[in-house]
Amino acid sequence: MSKIRITKQFSFETGHALYGYDGKCKNVHGHSYNLHVTVIGTPIADTSNVKYGMVIDFGDLKKIVKEEIVDVFDHATVFNKNTPHVELAKELADRDHNVLLVDYQPTSEMMVIDFAKKIKNRLPENIKLHSLRLSETASSYAEWYASDNA
Repeated sequence: MSKIRITKQFSFETGHALYGYDGKCKNVHGHSYNLHVTVIGTPIADTSNVKYGMVIDFGDLKKIVKEEIVDVFDHATVFNKNTPHVELAKELADRDHNVLLVDYQPTSEMMVIDFAKKIKNRLPENIKLHSLRLSETASSYAEWYASDNA
């Protein structure tokens, strides 16, 4: 049977700052992110399976991405924990803000790498992550492809 790719789109709001950057993004600011998650697999051929004809139930893919990405990053502020931003993060957290400390510079490029790892770890064995596209604005995005990272 044919391999089929399916894509589900997600959106979330996240703030961040790029420590050491030489432009405006060194300041705390936010984006309305759009994440396109594309997986590849063979549709279920077993006619007795309630998911017959599906590569993966869109609801199952949604659950994975919501738990790993959307519910974690939505309305959070992300800082690289290996920078002095950790002091600002502590101040915000003490004021009951949702703060994420990550071990990378929170650029779209590094976030999409992080997201790929998290999603791949949760997919069923017969489903592979094909690609991710993380848009931080209407005209700017980072992409991750499995074929580039084999």
